[in-house]
Amino acid sequence: MSDDGGVATRRDLTSYVGRAEDEARVRRLLGEARLVTLTGPGGVGKTRLAGRVAGSVTRAFPGGVVVAGLAGLRDGTLVTRALADCLGLHDTTARTARETVLAHLRDRRTLLLLDNCEHLVADCAELVDALLRHCPDLVVLATSRCSLGVAGERITPIAPLAVPPEDARTAEDAIAYDAVRLFADRAAEVLPSFRLEDDVASVVGVCRQLDGLPLAVELAAARIRALSPGQIAERMGDSLALLTTGARSRPERHRSLRATIEWSHSLCTEGERAAWECCAVFAGAFDLSAAEDVCAVAGLDGFAVLDAVDGLVDKSVLLRVDGATGVRYRMLEALREFGQERLAATGSAEEVARRHRDHHARLLAQADAEWFGPRREDWFTRLSERHADVRAALSWSLRTPDEAAVALRMAVAVLEYWTARGAAGELREWLDRALAVAAEDAPGRATAQARAALCAALHADLDGARQRLKLAEAAVDEDAVPYLRHAEAFVAMIAVEPYALENAAEAVRIFGEQGAPRKQLHPMFIQAVATAFRGDLPGARRLLEEMLRLCAEAGDEAYRSMALFGLGTVEIFFGGDLDVGERAMRDALEIDLRGLDVLSVAYRVDGLAWASARREDWPRAARLFGTAATVWDRCGAEPDIAVSLAHRQLLAATRGALGEARFEEAFAEGRGQNPHDILAPASAAKCGEPTGSAVLPPLTPRESEIARLVATGLSNREIAVRLVIAQRTAETHLQHILNKLDLANRTQVAVWVNERA
Repeated sequence: MSDDGGVATRRDLTSYVGRAEDEARVRRLLGEARLVTLTGPGGVGKTRLAGRVAGSVTRAFPGGVVVAGLAGLRDGTLVTRALADCLGLHDTTARTARETVLAHLRDRRTLLLLDNCEHLVADCAELVDALLRHCPDLVVLATSRCSLGVAGERITPIAPLAVPPEDARTAEDAIAYDAVRLFADRAAEVLPSFRLEDDVASVVGVCRQLDGLPLAVELAAARIRALSPGQIAERMGDSLALLTTGARSRPERHRSLRATIEWSHSLCTEGERAAWECCAVFAGAFDLSAAEDVCAVAGLDGFAVLDAVDGLVDKSVLLRVDGATGVRYRMLEALREFGQERLAATGSAEEVARRHRDHHARLLAQADAEWFGPRREDWFTRLSERHADVRAALSWSLRTPDEAAVALRMAVAVLEYWTARGAAGELREWLDRALAVAAEDAPGRATAQARAALCAALHADLDGARQRLKLAEAAVDEDAVPYLRHAEAFVAMIAVEPYALENAAEAVRIFGEQGAPRKQLHPMFIQAVATAFRGDLPGARRLLEEMLRLCAEAGDEAYRSMALFGLGTVEIFFGGDLDVGERAMRDALEIDLRGLDVLSVAYRVDGLAWASARREDWPRAARLFGTAATVWDRCGAEPDIAVSLAHRQLLAATRGALGEARFEEAFAEGRGQNPHDILAPASAAKCGEPTGSAVLPPLTPRESEIARLVATGLSNREIAVRLVIAQRTAETHLQHILNKLDLANRTQVAVWVNERA
């Protein structure tokens, strides 16, 4: 499993060899301390060891094991947001991201793995300190090239693999040492005819030269197709001698790794070296089209880039990642750092960074153009896979003179992506930062203010929203008017003020005149609810029917769910037909359970609870409120201000009608119910869920459930939908399963499950 959820074709560049004692030691420390940090040079195998340990201790952490990879993060202010992402939390309340994370973890016995902290060590240390102070059952396992410096930290240096003595001459003697075993394993992958017995002395010499550093050993072994062990030893020896004499300030092992990377770089073709350096700009995994865009700086065309990428995969510089949207590639951090250094030395770093930014600006623009319709989920997945690089592109634009206007354009492109991701707060931060450095006459400035106001309202920060709206109004930008009216209408609806209807209607009218139906839909939803609030139920129905018509024409299911939710709301709350309202809520829930928007699922289940309460079916209402509460907890959110008024009113009525004891019993029963079961108790069979729920040792019950779903052929996305969890949570569970079972991919998991069926 890669950092971003894809499955790599090999388990890891640094295979898991010779770490049994280290694993036992780290497991023991996790039982004694609340913060354990694995330290060591790049390439020593900290990440792999930490992942292996995390996957082996899940039984001790009923609150789950959370893996937050930070290698692709370049902005320390986003560390907490990155953790919230990994937890599947939304930032839709008035709480900050940190408050949301703390509230989620406070009462859970959880293991948090923070991987690759060294470039953000101060921010990581501050976060970990707060987490440990406020979450008494939390344990943190961190990997870093240096310690975090937090009180109570247990620092565990990770040593390179054991190497044999110089006089080891037989294959039997040499293979007993982990560095040699790793070299032999990797060499056999590259060249199946490789035999250690043919040149034991040279392999021993290479492993000793490289101090047993796993990454260095793998890079050397990857050359076995073109060079014999003796040639590798000879060339490595020359490179080490050359590099170490000029870098005495580095620790010996750091110099050995540097020399190996330098040597590997020197043996690449000219095109491969150029591609290595240009592709080091990516913060996360990237596809071939992205590589072609940045590598154009070096004069490489499409076919040359394909050849170079293929060569770098063959030489273990790039890892191939099979993701949900096709094949992508990623680079380990030590190799990325080297590539960035080389790129800076050529003087091309700025141009490559600009091309990287432009590529992602075009990606966001294309997503914006195609978002409304059947491709929404594909675009959500694609942008999610590239989120680290979207962040990197925005950061570059903000710190580069005269580029903030592009950041504004990028940030306002696909508002729905950020909100569906639960990152409206992050989007508001990007907009605010861009507005702070953009010129006063920058194109789109007023529209950006209006979008920032909308995000502030989503956080119930009405004062902040109104302040931004005043600034937008002062800009006198005709293009921004419909965005302003939309934001003003939303603020009014959230605050239950009388201005929602007129502002929403004007936004709908202007967007309609512009031929922008997608932008009409949320204002139209506000207009419908405000119309019903004023007593015009037929008018509200007509607006929602128009929403449904527009969605049907475009083939868009997410906005159709919003329209159905609106229909359910107006029928349930404003004296309409309860049967129609409840059916609309059920239809909306069915749509959302097929998608990835857990927050919308919470609203729809809550809506069904309202309907049951209106019918005075109090036991069912209590159960549905319990199910909704579980879903709200899973995404770390709560109903917005306007909805929460009705929510609290009907929740209190249900509690009063049943009495405390009966209410709590029904509420607890609902807490344990999957939202799928609300629609149809037999849905498990319809969805192809395998029969039998027994635990499959050594897996936990949830891991067993996910392993069975993997065996049926469901993707990570489909598993997340089925279990109503974040896709990142499903991916983390799958990584733990692979680690525990020492398997390489999903196919092997399926075989393992079927053997035990």
